[in-house]
Amino acid sequence: MDIVLENERVQLSPLTLNNYHLLLPIASQKDLVQFSPSDIETPQALKNYVAIALEQKEQGSGIPFIIYDKKEGEYAGSTRYMNIHWQNKVAHIGSTWIGREFQGTGLNTHMKFLMLEYAFNHLNFEKIEFRVDERNMKSRKAVEKLGCTLEGILRKDVYLLSGFKRNTCCYGLLKEEWLIIKKTDFEGYSSFFSDSVL
Repeated sequence: MDIVLENERVQLSPLTLNNYHLLLPIASQKDLVQFSPSDIETPQALKNYVAIALEQKEQGSGIPFIIYDKKEGEYAGSTRYMNIHWQNKVAHIGSTWIGREFQGTGLNTHMKFLMLEYAFNHLNFEKIEFRVDERNMKSRKAVEKLGCTLEGILRKDVYLLSGFKRNTCCYGLLKEEWLIIKKTDFEGYSSFFSDSVL
């Protein structure tokens, strides 16, 4: 069964080879993922990116989503659970990108709320991690706003497409921390979840 997460603002549905083309206008925005090692700018690059995500889903290590902004009535980007370790009950939320026109609108906060809530209360993870380029202050501030703790920095960790080798900030959020944070910082973020085959 495929996971669908949604609230009044956003719907996260399974990303597939049948719907990835809806993201072509977003993915083609120049340097949209400049802090990531992934290439999504061309139709073939995006298809390859999705194919890899689906391989990880088959292996049980990833769950990719396509993001639909209900307020704007448009597809906005992609995100996923990744590096899932079921035995240790730890997963990452990452490979997140949304078009520049959706950034700073509150969309990202809504989708992160849905993903954190589902990860902790339905998938029974005990910890969620985020990995962010040290230079990407916008993403770092967004993750910190969620209540995540900077646990360390991996120096010269990942090569980017430009050939630059980035330092990676490792953030973590524990289930017990989320239970407190959502009551104070996310009051009013209504949500519901369903399992459906699309």
